[in-house]
Amino acid sequence: MPPDRSGRADLALVYRGPASTPGCPEAVAAALRRSRWDLDVRFVGPREDLPLEPGVLAGARLYAQPGGGGLRRAYRKMRRSREAIREFVGSGGAYLGFCLGGYLAGETPGFGLLPGDTDRFISSPGAQPDHDGDSLVTLTWAGRRRQVYFQDGAWFHLDPARGPAEVLATYDNGLPAAVVAPFGRGVVGVVGPHPEATPDWYTDSGLPVPDDVRADLTQDLVDRVMTADRLS
Repeated sequence: MPPDRSGRADLALVYRGPASTPGCPEAVAAALRRSRWDLDVRFVGPREDLPLEPGVLAGARLYAQPGGGGLRRAYRKMRRSREAIREFVGSGGAYLGFCLGGYLAGETPGFGLLPGDTDRFISSPGAQPDHDGDSLVTLTWAGRRRQVYFQDGAWFHLDPARGPAEVLATYDNGLPAAVVAPFGRGVVGVVGPHPEATPDWYTDSGLPVPDDVRADLTQDLVDRVMTADRLS
């Protein structure tokens, strides 16, 4: 979807509703508002001013699915929106998925936006952490090792036969932790951990705050989906 040249900010929609956990949509919205892109960030959902429906999505450049609870329960809440989201992205929109939003970009169950599927990182060989509690996870993102807030996030199983994808970050066992991939004329950016987490997330969970907690990882992910032509 090309930038709006009318002088108005591009509309970015962040889901907030029963398939999200309080605090997660707000953190994603805050990260988008801090980004270098001129975005008009609005919440969308069953109790928001904007409903999640095709007519609303059609006016947006980006749709973000934040973190939440269990995948199957969340998908039951979201499955009626599956085709609308697929149509939005396939027609040129951008999808951002954080933690649960990354899982939902897969297909068992999910929106089927990725050239592959998702699985629980904590169940993968050599995973650290290997439990579903709040923790730190070490990533290699753009060649740098970083510690990021983590709560039972996904890894991304990519099938080259189904299309291209760019791995932005890997876990210590080498599995993809953040991925950008085209879908139709649009683009999908997903991440298993929570780079949007602010220092209070760490302290509230009794975790040490990494020295390099900044917005740069989320900014990198946003940049990749907002410049989708680089993948074509």
